[in-house]
Amino acid sequence: MNPASFHRRCLFLCLIFVIGLSGLSARLIYLQVIKADDYAKKSDRVSIRKEVIKASRGCIVDVNNQLIARNIPRARLALDKKLLRDIGPATLSLANKELRDSPEWRQWDQSTRNRKIKARAAKIKNEMTAEVIIDQHIDHVINTFARPLGMPPQELRQRMKLHKEKQKYVVIKPDLSEEDAENLKKLTREYSILHTFIFEELQKRWYVMPSMASHIIGFGDYTGTGKSGIEKKMNHYMAGKDGHVVNYRDKFELLAVAKPQEIRPPIHGLNVQLTLDMGIQAILEEELDAGLKEFSSEKGTIVLMDPHTGGILAMASRPTYNLNTRENIAKNGFDFATQAIYEPGSTFKIIATAGAIDQGLVQPSTEVFCHYANYRVGSVRVPDHHPYGKLSVEQVLAKSSNIGAYKIALQLGTKKFFNYLKAFGFGSKTNIMMAGESAGVVRNTGNPTDFSRVAYGYAVSVTPLQVACAYSAIANGGKLMEPQLIKSIMANNGAMIQQYQPKLVRQVIKESTARKMRRALATVVDVKGTARRAKVEGYKVAGKTGTTVKINPEGGYLNGRYTVSFAGMMPAEKPAFVCVVVLDDPQTTDVKRYGGTIAAPIFAKVATRVAARMGLEPTEPMDPKKSSQPLAQVSH
Repeated sequence: MNPASFHRRCLFLCLIFVIGLSGLSARLIYLQVIKADDYAKKSDRVSIRKEVIKASRGCIVDVNNQLIARNIPRARLALDKKLLRDIGPATLSLANKELRDSPEWRQWDQSTRNRKIKARAAKIKNEMTAEVIIDQHIDHVINTFARPLGMPPQELRQRMKLHKEKQKYVVIKPDLSEEDAENLKKLTREYSILHTFIFEELQKRWYVMPSMASHIIGFGDYTGTGKSGIEKKMNHYMAGKDGHVVNYRDKFELLAVAKPQEIRPPIHGLNVQLTLDMGIQAILEEELDAGLKEFSSEKGTIVLMDPHTGGILAMASRPTYNLNTRENIAKNGFDFATQAIYEPGSTFKIIATAGAIDQGLVQPSTEVFCHYANYRVGSVRVPDHHPYGKLSVEQVLAKSSNIGAYKIALQLGTKKFFNYLKAFGFGSKTNIMMAGESAGVVRNTGNPTDFSRVAYGYAVSVTPLQVACAYSAIANGGKLMEPQLIKSIMANNGAMIQQYQPKLVRQVIKESTARKMRRALATVVDVKGTARRAKVEGYKVAGKTGTTVKINPEGGYLNGRYTVSFAGMMPAEKPAFVCVVVLDDPQTTDVKRYGGTIAAPIFAKVATRVAARMGLEPTEPMDPKKSSQPLAQVSH
């Protein structure tokens, strides 16, 4: 080869080498400079993991700080199928399985065991194919964890969904106790089955008394968000705010210790204190169940409130459901106290009576001619229970005369009657802090017959809670109070964040009128009144019975089927509480189906126990030979 030819070839090779290096340099510049941000983001997506630190939901407590609802720690067990099929962890688990069957295993300390496992794993990797190692590892995982998870091996294999290769994350057990989760974690360490299972910390809502005040307390969904009752209404206070920790992990999902964690701590939810007294709530629940059983009814409610503050001390409805299991919630989730509407009957006669006394048109002693069991004027016909003749206004309430109530309403006039009716809160929601409350149905049709019927509690629909609020206005001196379920919002250290004050809606009647009404209603519970079975030994009770024929949803009424009720307060002169009892469609044949024979005695049982619970001083002489025994015997 001549020198010129050799020189050309060398020059050509150098040129190719320079071009190659230049291209490589250009590519590096492109990747490191031009596309640096894009690849940095991709790198971050692979190596950075943001893990949520769940905020603890606030507790619900009663007026005495008795726990009602709280969160308990739980765990979710999931499987990472990518790591399940990783050859490194798989050889470690097989080495562990093989060595723990050897006689020397129990003699080795943990450090020796780890060293032996690693050494044997390295040999296994050379002795078997990757496919065999993975298959044996999967079988080992299934056989090791099936029994602790409480399932047969075949079920665990199915839950792992091994045939779905693209699905890398599979939930094996959605709800584990904290203790079970710790035991399973210990098992993964003992058998060197590392990183295959993921233990996610969860929180589950737990109700201490799950069948008490269910409609009031409510529940949340699987995320912990409140969906009904107080859980929903106060969700923004109790939910808190989740924190997070940012971890840097390698390809095996192990923490990269070279980079520090970034942590934002969670803000835990606030605690909600209710006006409920769970001791009184237990009394209502027990006596309602006992009353429904005794008088063969399936639906009903008892509402008990503090008339001076509007605080709901207890409120029980049937049917009900268990907050922890939530069985039959679609069927039994309807709250009779706030959502059921019914014609109130004679408990509604307070409207005409209180309005007429308040306007100075009558006094409790004013006589009203109630005719003789039947009153007809024009197109209006009003029936009565007995031929009463002349009754005082007070006696109209005591005897529950329909004619008397209508004639008093006539003196008041249609316009003023409906003004008082609405002032007492009927036809409007009470604004209690519960979803789905009914406003009832109030219509001034201008029809004289309709007006006559409204006067004695027909052609109008109300909720039991509305009746309790109206009677509270008579009990407290004429003030309509907004019913209150929340007493305060508290921090976890007990510090008061917000206190809810009683809320006056309006002054309905004068204080003197309310006092006269209480005295008049006390005659209803007298020996000659319709509610003598509501008497409580040692106390004077004021109240009113109600009995109405049930409405037929298809029109008209259901003959022989009734809604019975009693609305009362005790002690009559200075009431400490107002209690409303309503039973729907009692089928008993042991007594006549009236408010005075069914709802009134239930009231007496409740009032006797509540008075003892509240420590009320007797206002009347006690007869040692008489005592009012509750239907349900429970010690508190």
